Amino acid sequence: MKSFVPRAVAKGHLPALLAAVSLAGIGLAGVSAQAAEKAPLKIGVIGEEQSVAGGSITSAAQLAADQINAKGGIDGRKIKIFTYDDHSSAADAVRAFQRAVNQDHVNAVIATFISEVALAIEPWAARLHMPTITPGAATTQITKFVHDDYAHYKYMFHGWINSQLVADTACKAMSQVMFGPYHMKSAVIMSEDAAWTSPLDDEFLTCLPKVGVKVVGHIRFNPDTTDFTPIFNKIESEHPDVIMTGISHVGVQPTVQWHNQQVPIPMAGESYQATTSSFWKDTNGDADGVITATAGTPGVAVTPKSIPFIDAYTKRFGVSPSYAGYASFDDVHIIADAVARANSTDPDKIVAAMEKTDYVGVMGRVEFYGKDSPFTHGIEIGKGLITGVVIQWQNGKQVCIWPTDICKAKLEFPSFVKLPTQAAATTH
Repeated sequence: MKSFVPRAVAKGHLPALLAAVSLAGIGLAGVSAQAAEKAPLKIGVIGEEQSVAGGSITSAAQLAADQINAKGGIDGRKIKIFTYDDHSSAADAVRAFQRAVNQDHVNAVIATFISEVALAIEPWAARLHMPTITPGAATTQITKFVHDDYAHYKYMFHGWINSQLVADTACKAMSQVMFGPYHMKSAVIMSEDAAWTSPLDDEFLTCLPKVGVKVVGHIRFNPDTTDFTPIFNKIESEHPDVIMTGISHVGVQPTVQWHNQQVPIPMAGESYQATTSSFWKDTNGDADGVITATAGTPGVAVTPKSIPFIDAYTKRFGVSPSYAGYASFDDVHIIADAVARANSTDPDKIVAAMEKTDYVGVMGRVEFYGKDSPFTHGIEIGKGLITGVVIQWQNGKQVCIWPTDICKAKLEFPSFVKLPTQAAATTH
């Protein structure tokens, strides 16, 4: 029987062959180890692309991931963003969430600025054990579920200030820069009928009298409202010094009609559509004078990271981020930081690490309320943490009016706005 001898061996190249085989083995092991090392951190991002405020959620998340990846990723692991448009629909959001978890196998989810949508997702985050953070949905009900049934709902986090705390902050801010200086003593609350505005309005009803402003009217309108003329007529009949707003989805229409109808009462409070620079164009300049709370604004260094983020976002997307964009950008970093500290993508370990978050982002220093707080897993606010800022639209630009230690602009009102007589006499 003729024996088979490899050509390399026959020519005396056995050592070389063995070396090649050995190197091949090492190479395969190296490739395998390298592949495992570079397995991406997958983050699902559910946004509302057709919305002014919601559209920046996915954009900001992608920017954050790209910047992290450009620096080598997180512990050598790149971040991969999976984006989904929920079309402002709770049903579509749930389907997107299920797809993210079951098909795309994400490790965490950033989802929505709409409270009703976040509340629809929350039971699924619990059921599927998926760490989830909302960059905008403001209802206190989200964290109440976590507080009341921690073991079940612990996977849900709140990445923006809840509406109760937003209202409380607005009262304090406006008392310093507007109510006091302009001698405003009465207000009408005007808010869209939505989950996030219920705690907002409740807190306005509590905090406004505490700062010397009497609530003389309270209007909740359908978010589908297209004609605000009757609403503004009613408000004018109450003769308030200020309109305190709770507006998210319909900010353009009431702003345009406020201006066109020459409603002589300033609008302040919360108008989330007004937090991005596209709002001026969207309202054809009728945004002039509008006041709203937000996470940040161009040219203002809430932290050393704020302006570089705003500039990078604006350069890439042609518009400044909404408040939800600031939060979404920070949320990517918060998740990445938690995974790095946990050294794991196990959901429970990510949750435990997120609970210990102490991260300085573009919005401020981020920590989360603990189990003993009624806002469990909500973002903490206060001096040295997250405060938010208050801006006013003036001559096509967002200017920062509060907090006064970082914001230097002064209020300016459109000519049709009539300030209280005493204020007009003392301030002009």
